[in-house]
This record gives sequence, structure tokens and C-alpha cells, in this order.
Amino acid sequence: MVLIIAEKPSLARNIAAGIGKMTRRDGYLEGEGYLVTWAFGHLFSLCDIESYQGGEPSARWTLDKLPCIPEKFQFELKRDKDKKHVDAGVKKQFGIITALCNRPDVDTIVNAGDADREGEVIVRLCVQHALKAPKAQKRLWLPDQTPETVAEALRNLGDAENYQNLANEGLARTYMDWLFGVNLTRYATIKCGTLLRVGRVIAPIVRAIYDRDMSIRNFVVGKYFVPYSNAETNGERVELTSKQKFDDTKEGREKAGALCAAMNAAGAVVKSVKRKKDTIQPGKLYSLSKLQNVLGKKYKMSMADSLAVIQGLYEKGYLTYPRTNSEYLATAEKDKMRKIIAQCKNLGYAVCFKDSPKIFDDSKIESHSALTPTYKIPKKGELTDRENMVYATVFRRFVAVFCAEPCQAERTEITVAVGDIEEFVLKGLVILERGWMKYDDATQKDKVLPKLSKGDVVNVAFAPREKETTPPKHYTIETLNNYLKNPFREEKAAAEAAAEEQGDAVGADDAEEYRAVFEGLELGTEATRTGIIDNARKSGYIALNKDVYTILPGGEYLIESLDRLEIRMDKFRTSEMGRALKRVFRGEMTVEESVALAAAEVKAVFDKKEQSIEEDTEIGVYGEEVGACPLCGKRVVRGKFSYGCTGYKEGCEFRVNTSICGRVISAANMRLLLTEGKTSKIKGFVSKKSGKPFDAALRLQDGKAVFDFST
Repeated sequence: MVLIIAEKPSLARNIAAGIGKMTRRDGYLEGEGYLVTWAFGHLFSLCDIESYQGGEPSARWTLDKLPCIPEKFQFELKRDKDKKHVDAGVKKQFGIITALCNRPDVDTIVNAGDADREGEVIVRLCVQHALKAPKAQKRLWLPDQTPETVAEALRNLGDAENYQNLANEGLARTYMDWLFGVNLTRYATIKCGTLLRVGRVIAPIVRAIYDRDMSIRNFVVGKYFVPYSNAETNGERVELTSKQKFDDTKEGREKAGALCAAMNAAGAVVKSVKRKKDTIQPGKLYSLSKLQNVLGKKYKMSMADSLAVIQGLYEKGYLTYPRTNSEYLATAEKDKMRKIIAQCKNLGYAVCFKDSPKIFDDSKIESHSALTPTYKIPKKGELTDRENMVYATVFRRFVAVFCAEPCQAERTEITVAVGDIEEFVLKGLVILERGWMKYDDATQKDKVLPKLSKGDVVNVAFAPREKETTPPKHYTIETLNNYLKNPFREEKAAAEAAAEEQGDAVGADDAEEYRAVFEGLELGTEATRTGIIDNARKSGYIALNKDVYTILPGGEYLIESLDRLEIRMDKFRTSEMGRALKRVFRGEMTVEESVALAAAEVKAVFDKKEQSIEEDTEIGVYGEEVGACPLCGKRVVRGKFSYGCTGYKEGCEFRVNTSICGRVISAANMRLLLTEGKTSKIKGFVSKKSGKPFDAALRLQDGKAVFDFST
């Protein structure tokens, strides 16, 4: 008898459909020589800090238990929300799994977790905790959940040991995230007096949005001038904008005017006209994030909403495995694609099989191929409106990629020379045959150039044109996703996105992007990123309006608190941990070695606590008393943003910010201020007006803290 343990009930039902007739039992299905049972996602979770220190989970967090670096991580069955009792449903289902694993007639156990590292770990933990004696263990790997794919996969089960590195990566990620999340969340929360979620990935994501919004908020518009002409030639306007820029100063305006006069005196002539026929390539097949980009931009669908719909279509068998970071197909899938293409032909689409490295490329697939429809086509009325939006987006891209009719265009390039001063290149594009554009949404529009020939004289009337510098744009679903896939090449990613929109050499060379993903440079993964961003929204750190992300006051407080506490959770730190996880996956690093890296980073935060005392930047703990109020004599305590008098309800307004001019005011300095009326010289203030650093003491004057430069 073969026991199959699925990650969730829906997957168990689809596996049963691929097996044949099965009988429903309490918590499992039986038939055709198989037993099929399921987990509810994670049945196990890592124990809380108190479990390693001989106690029960506590509602009260204290600093004396931190940092907690377990010698050996321990798992337990998931508890209720109150953390006091094991969840009843979890306990019952694990009891069923345990009984089935140890049935005498079961000789083989199959891991049917989702085809990713998380699914691998979910089922492995169940088996490890349930199985009392060794049995053969296999792995069911499903690229989609159609009955045909399930039946084929059951005939070709892999050995569980072949997925050990995937399991190791999953465990390493779980341990790393626990070390960062539990230790730093508790530390920051205790210090700041409000729950602050400090995760390995959530913190740099919120920081990216914070940094962008601060750049926009603090942006100062600057004016400049460029030579510009829009005169008519042969009844058509020829627009010429110089690349040369001049400052908005008297000297700059004079130089701009002089250059315009020189250009007008020199005259302009068409130096060359180049026309060529070109074949415009369709976009690539979708990875999860690229599909979410399109759905966010076109339908204003949040990442959480789009993933829920995509996952549902996968579980219904209409789409392949969704959490993929690749836009390519495996060479082993060519026959499978031929079957799907045949289905598309039957529906009247002009498609044909294409054996192209732009479509099939094993070197750009880590675990899963691009998202495609399966050969199970939904019937009319089977999908909801949202499901239909998502399915149609994937389906149209698939038929566009395999379209039998090419998209033909004529590209025109006209070079206009203005004397020997400057050359202007005008680019035009006209679609001649739409080809795949009949199926896939194309943003490309014809750009028709003036009818000019080589040697034509072009009328010009250059004059200085005033322009303004523009602030950065808020992150959208698309631009944030592009940033997170490789946070170290944002500008290039934006340029490539613009090129794709213009129909220019789509995806001509994406080797660097895939190299970054496979090396672990990305922030989060296709499988986790959506949930983490949604968690940041639910925590009140960021907002999503249509498809635009903005920082919220809670997110500002999180990032500024991390800065005050000197907790450096940024893209560099997170990518370093991501690279370690990829090395575990490739077998180049052990789980223990990768976890040691994370442990060292966590310990460094607490070592900085002592360093902060020496450097006079330790702000103490939320609610900590620092002295008596100079106005009313009541206690002064540290709050979220300031040291304040507890007599505020009676009208006392004494307050000193915990940060002044970019410099943390330590609890020790605050005590000095309250007892002595003055601090020693404090180094590291930064002027808000000039941006220059300065040193000064603080002293009390009329119940307020003021700078004292006499020390």
C-alpha cells in the first residue's frame, strides 16, 4: 500500500482524481492500492523562545530572554491564537497521518507537498514526527494538477533523497526567519512600546517604499532650459529637442539663447533616412511576478488578490504551477506543449509549435517552468469574472508566443544634422501585419514620422524651452516587483520595461536577471513575496491605492525606529542571507553554516546595544523613567517619539524628542539634562537647513531643551 500525504485537502482531491475510484474515509481517501491524506498547510511550527528556556509561551516579552539562539531548533504542532493549546483540528489530522504512516500494510510514503521548498518541508515534518520505523519514501512532483499529469507523475515517482537539498534550503529559511523575526521583533517592540514586525524580508521592502516616498516628499523642483524647435517643413511639424541642458541662471539662459541663435543660423538638413522591415517578438511567457505586474497595471489587482486567483486556477487544473520565477519552458516539455497547442488550434487560434531557445531554455529554470495554460480548457461559464481575467491573460500570452503569424513592422530612422553643432535622430514604427498582436494585449502604437528624404532642408526655429526636474515616481506593483527581483539594478530594469513597451528587442538578453535570481539576490521569492507585502499592508506599514504603493505613518515609524536602534535590515543584509540559502540548495553550504550567518547578524544587534551605551546613542526602553520634570516635578519617561512628563494629563507640556537634528538623544544624556540642567558636548547633529554636521551640548532653558555651543 502506498500512502500519499498532500499539502492540503484540495491537492489530495486532485491526486485522487488522477488515481481513479477512491472511497472517502475520516481524514483520508482509499482505493486502487493508495491511501491519500493531507495536511492543512503547516501542521508544525517552530517552538517559541520560552520553550527553549524551560517555560510556556508568555504574553509578556522581556529583554532578559534575548537574544535566543537555539543549539537545535524544535518543532511543535501549531497552537491556537492564544498560544496556550494545540489547535484541535491540527491535532486530529496529525493523529490520522500518524496512524496511516505506521499501518503495517503501508510500505511506501509519498511526499505530495506543493512543488517548492515550503511544500517539501511541510510534509517532511509530518513524516519525521509521525513515522516510528523506516519505510521507503518517494516524492510526487506536479507541474500542474490535471488528472493526466497526476497519473503520469505517479508512474514516475522520484526518490525523496533527491530532494534533500530543497528540504535543507526550506529548513534553513525557516530557521533564519525565526532568528531574525522572533529576536528582532521582540527587541524592537520592547524598546519602542508598540508591535514592530522586523522580518528578514518585510523590513527591506518597507524601507524601499519609505526611501522612495521620502525622496518624493523632500524633492525640490529645479528649472532648466533646452534648445527646442517645432517648425513646419513641407506642411508637417518636425520636433527637435536638444540633449544640451542649461541651468536656470542668468548665465545659463544667456548660453541657451546663444546656442539657439547659432543653431538657427546653421540651418538643418536631413543627413540620412533608414527604413527597414522588422519582426517584433511577442512578450515572454509569464513568471508569477511578471503576471502580477500585468494584472496590477491593467486591472488594479493587488498581488494578494491576483495570487489567490492564480492559485485557485492551478488547483482547478487550468494553469501550471504558479510560484515560478522563470519565463521559459524546459526542453523536456516540448511534447506537452504540442498537446496544448493542438487544443488551441481546435479553438480556432492560428498557432504552431516553435522550437526556439527564446521559449525553451533549461539554463533559465531553477525549479519550475513559466506559467502556461494546461490542456484542460475551461468551458464557458465555469470561471468567475476575475478568474476569467487572469486565465485569459495567461492564455493570450501563450497563443501569442506560439502564434503562427509573425508581427511585421517598418522601422524608420531619420537623422537631422544642425550644422556641425548637433545631430537629432527621429525614430518611427508602423505595424504592417499584426500577427500575434491579435491575441495578446499590445501597448505598441504606430509612431509616424514626417515625410522627409535625404538632403531635404528642415526649417528650424530654436528657442530656449523651460523644463522642470521631476521627482521619482511612487512604486507600483510592477516597479516594486522589478526592484525586488534584483534590487541592485533598478535603473536597468526600468529601461528594459520601457523598451518592452515600445516593442524594442523584448528580452534580448535577460541572463543577468536570471543570474541574480539564481544567486539569491532577490528580496523574497516568487513563493513568499506576495504574502510578505500583504503582511506589510495589514500591519499598517504601507498602503496600496489602485496599483501604487505609499508609506504609512506606521511604516515611517518602523524604519525610523530601526535606524534609532541601529538594526540594519536592508537589501544588502537580506540578499546576503538569500545567497546563503541558494548555496544550501546547491549543496555548497550546510544548513548549520547558513544559520550561523543569521545568528551572527542577530548577535551583532545586541552587541551594538553595549556599543550604543559607549557612543551615547542608547535610548533605553519604552516607559523607562529618566528623571524628574523640571516644570512640575513628576516622572519623565521614554515614550514612542520623545521623553515626556507623566503629568501631561494635568497640562504639563515638558517633552524632549528622542531624536534631534538626526541625532539620537540617549537615555543617559536625558538623565544628565534633567539632573544637571545640561549635557556634555554631543557629536553628530546635522543641520536641517545646510545639511552640515555640528556638535553641541543640550541645556534646559525655560523648560525646553536648547543647543549650547559654549562647551
